[in-house]
Amino acid sequence: MNNNCAGLSIFHYDSPLGRMTGTVEGEYLTGLWFDGQRHYPPQLGNETGGDSTAPASRTISSVKHWLDLYFSGRDPGFVPPTKAEGTAFRQSVWKILTTIPYGQTMTYGHIAAELSRQEGGKKQSARAVGGAVGHNPISLIVPCHRVIGSDGSLTGYAGGLDKKVALLELEGILCDN
Repeated sequence: MNNNCAGLSIFHYDSPLGRMTGTVEGEYLTGLWFDGQRHYPPQLGNETGGDSTAPASRTISSVKHWLDLYFSGRDPGFVPPTKAEGTAFRQSVWKILTTIPYGQTMTYGHIAAELSRQEGGKKQSARAVGGAVGHNPISLIVPCHRVIGSDGSLTGYAGGLDKKVALLELEGILCDN
């Protein structure tokens, strides 16, 4: 992604955990990252702007409203339209992430088992699932922070383990670290 792509809008959101940067193409949220997190697209830099079409403006407003509700400690109750680019495997993992309810968690192993079930029993690796979860380009809204180790431990988070802990606490999830 770069700011020269037709239809790409970049926006920022000041969250209680630090500034976030998002990208919207048309009516879809295509990325949302904590600034400086692992896998943050370097080509975004500190730019703002881009195409500011009406659908993008509506989506940006919807995402910021979602984030306001979320950071106030409430389940937003809706999901802005998203479209993330990735391999078919990553897309499958990210789709499962969207099924994890607010205030609940799921393990990497559970996600691997669900993928295996969806693919007719083809064994899936929890480690491969972890790689896909870590490369999720739409933080919070596609809730990769709700994925934990099989023993209940908090494992890596591209935004930083401190942010993962804060997000799970915000949702009222009690986890042993």
